[in-house]
Amino acid sequence: MPLDKTWQLIAGAAVAGLALSVAAVAAAGPWDSGQRKAERDSAASWGRTGGADHGAGPGSGALPQAAPSAPGVLGAIGPAAPGRQPAAPAASGSLAAALKPLLADPALGTVRTASVVDTATGQVLYETGARDAMTPASTVKIATAAAALAALGPEHRIRTTVAPGTAPGHIVLVGGGDPSLTAKEKNPAGSGGSLVVLAADTAQALKAAGTDTVTLGYDDSLYTGPARHPIGVNPNIALVTALAADEGRRGDSTSGPAERTEDPAKDAARTFRTLLTERGIKVTGEPARAKTAAGAQPLAVTLSTPVAGLVERMLTNSDNDIAEALARQTALASGQPASFEGAEKAVTAKLAALGVDVTGSRFADGSGLNRADKISAGLLTGLLTKAADPQRPELRPVLTGLPVAGFTGTLRARNSGSSPAAGLVRAKTGTLTGVNSLSGTVVDSSGRLLAFAFLTAGTPGPEGAEKALDKLAAAVAAAS
Repeated sequence: MPLDKTWQLIAGAAVAGLALSVAAVAAAGPWDSGQRKAERDSAASWGRTGGADHGAGPGSGALPQAAPSAPGVLGAIGPAAPGRQPAAPAASGSLAAALKPLLADPALGTVRTASVVDTATGQVLYETGARDAMTPASTVKIATAAAALAALGPEHRIRTTVAPGTAPGHIVLVGGGDPSLTAKEKNPAGSGGSLVVLAADTAQALKAAGTDTVTLGYDDSLYTGPARHPIGVNPNIALVTALAADEGRRGDSTSGPAERTEDPAKDAARTFRTLLTERGIKVTGEPARAKTAAGAQPLAVTLSTPVAGLVERMLTNSDNDIAEALARQTALASGQPASFEGAEKAVTAKLAALGVDVTGSRFADGSGLNRADKISAGLLTGLLTKAADPQRPELRPVLTGLPVAGFTGTLRARNSGSSPAAGLVRAKTGTLTGVNSLSGTVVDSSGRLLAFAFLTAGTPGPEGAEKALDKLAAAVAAAS
């Protein structure tokens, strides 16, 4: 991280006070640990695309450590700190005075809705059309994240296995829907499912059983319904399948648009065949779809990045493939079919169970690429408030995964440089043609954690809309 940006972040944090409530800090532990690691990883590979897994490394089981400055700052804040009093509520009139002229910017299109909430108290500080259902674009990923964490828990890992087939000498690669599964020697995102490790473990198990020649099948039947997203063939998303390596990307990219394979499951199986061959196992024939033997125990297993890490990567990089995988995993955990329709039912039910109002909402997909998605600004701030609740620690990755203005992910180039919001605003972006949105959190100048959401429609172009949204977020950061 450049020195001037580091100083700006530290200075901005000092000015703002970073006064999260003591209860929230206690529940969250090192509040910024996951995102600070993302910033560190980003700085270490400034020229690369792709995100960081916010864990401590493969198999370590250790949680990432907070940045050195965090304990000193957080330890001195909050109403329980000696000599400090709770911050007075912000004057909603002054916030309204700041936001209204900014919301009138023609760059924000023909329809604009807004919601700003104090996460500690739930007090609505400003709203306009906050319950109007809008096409949210990628800000719907906040809902996908909350539903997945509620359904699966932050520590859940998705299994990819190899099991005996129905005939002697036949093995089957079984997809579990792991979006972190990679065929690369070194996982570009850190911990996660690895076909390389799975092949090594499978070869070892086969040799121990006296087998050195096999036929290979693959099973991607866990997901049902159409694999193609309704948007059609698009570089922003692969076929949604239970078995894919490196999100079906051709080339070395790890995030953003990319050419995708036409058959991710079969290509993963072909790669696995090569990996087995390199490890002394002869694989005859071409991999084909197959089923495992009834009641068969796996020969080898590889586990995904924990759901918490998947959520953080999805939000930081706006990863559509992870989003659709998490939506289907939510469906499976809820007893629904792992399809677009099943995921929609499961996500809706999980969010309602969290106690947020889903009236008028629709979650036609998990990524926000579908214009049929509908969500309100009030629902987004409601979910962010839930994620900040000390009684909901399992939802914390919804906050720690949000991109940081001027530093990480899809906000790296926004509210950057000398902007007073750099390093303070954390938010999920949303962009479709004519649709722009921004929703996240900010610590205001009196030290409170505020949640905000701004949704627009009919915008004349993304550049002007994004600048206008960034001004709105910066105004919330300056609220007092």
